[in-house]
Formats: sequence, structure tokens, C-alpha cells
Amino acid sequence: MNCRGMTLLEVMVAMAIFAIAGLTLMKTVNEQVVALATLEEKTFASWVADNQLVTVRLAGSWPNLSWNNGTTEMAGHTYYWRWRGIETADPKFRAVDVEVRTEEKAPNPRATLRSYVSKN
Repeated sequence: MNCRGMTLLEVMVAMAIFAIAGLTLMKTVNEQVVALATLEEKTFASWVADNQLVTVRLAGSWPNLSWNNGTTEMAGHTYYWRWRGIETADPKFRAVDVEVRTEEKAPNPRATLRSYVSKN
């Protein structure tokens, strides 16, 4: 009877290939989870910035040139926002810059937004 099977070396090579493929797949999935969390955080931060611009517009007052600070709770996280008016070439318009951070002292904002308001 002539039986053929895999040698121990062939089995070990196959296991090594599967192990490398598994590690690569785990790394890719981990990167996707981190990217998804970052995208979610940036999306919520942009919503906070939009909400602040709506608040400025609904207030109906001329935006001042100094920073206005505050916090907002959204989706279980605290977002730190600030906005200020910026003079433009046309005295009837003023730009409004909004910055949103996930940490109060973070050097870079998660979301920035600029819009313009007109003087009534």
C-alpha cells in the first residue's frame, strides 16, 4: 500500500502562511476601527461647529472680534468650541470662524468652519 501525505515541513510552512495572513487581516481590521472612530469624532465636531454658527446667526447681533468659548455634550463626549468674528473688506459683512476641539488645550481643532454674516 502506497500512502502519500504532507510532510511535517509542508504543514509548518502552511501554518506560517496562515499565521501571517491572519496577522495581516487583524492589523487591517484594527486600522479600519481606528479610522472609523476618528471619522465619527470629526463628524460630531463638525455638527457642533454648525450648531454654533446657527446660534450666532439666530442671535441676530453683530459677532464681536474676540473669542467666545463654551462646551457642548454630544454623543457622550464633551466638545470644546470657540468662535470669533473677523473683519472683512466689506464693512457690511463679517466672517465667523468656529473651532471645535475634543480636549480643551488641544493644539489642533478637530473641526473648523467659516461662514459670513451680514449687518442688518
